[in-house]
Amino acid sequence: MIESERITSFINSFASPNSEELDKLEQYSIETNVPIIRKEMQQLIKYLLKQTQPKNILEVGTAIGFSSLLMLENLPGESHITTIEKYEKRIPVARENFEKFNASNRITLIEGDATEVLKELTDTYDFIFMDAAKGQYINFFPDIMKRLRSGGTLLSDNVMQDGDILESKFAVERRNRTIYKRMRDYLYELTHNEELTTVILPIGDGVTISVKR
Repeated sequence: MIESERITSFINSFASPNSEELDKLEQYSIETNVPIIRKEMQQLIKYLLKQTQPKNILEVGTAIGFSSLLMLENLPGESHITTIEKYEKRIPVARENFEKFNASNRITLIEGDATEVLKELTDTYDFIFMDAAKGQYINFFPDIMKRLRSGGTLLSDNVMQDGDILESKFAVERRNRTIYKRMRDYLYELTHNEELTTVILPIGDGVTISVKR
């Protein structure tokens, strides 16, 4: 966590509630050690969706479907989510959750490696949520830009690597240095790409919000 625990807990105490069903899914993810978006990230997503009212949403990294379902609860009725997941053990759980929430007609789950799937997509999206393998963000970026429409929002989670990104590369464990470099490259691209306006926020494990000009 980048923020102090006291500040985060205080802010989260004011969070708007999710549905009872979504709360149960969040509790399940905690009990089974499945990583999902933090409370503060949930609130940011709700805010952004209310502001932008996107109709066509792309999510890179489904896990068990929590963030897709959270977004769906805060989207207009005609909106549709396409979400990509490659981890085979989580895909059937996500599908089961979409069925349980009667959301299968509004969420399309594509199985496979996002590196390949993104190249095959033909739609453009109003809102893209990046929440997959952090070391792959920079590799996804060219295809993400092709799929993001002008005026669209790109939201990227976990960009601070639990604070490692702030350190010298020599202070980072050797096994994490490739991810460290790739994330730094990604942040540089987001903030220096002429097609994007980007802000980096110290929320949760770090988040960027980019708007395509």
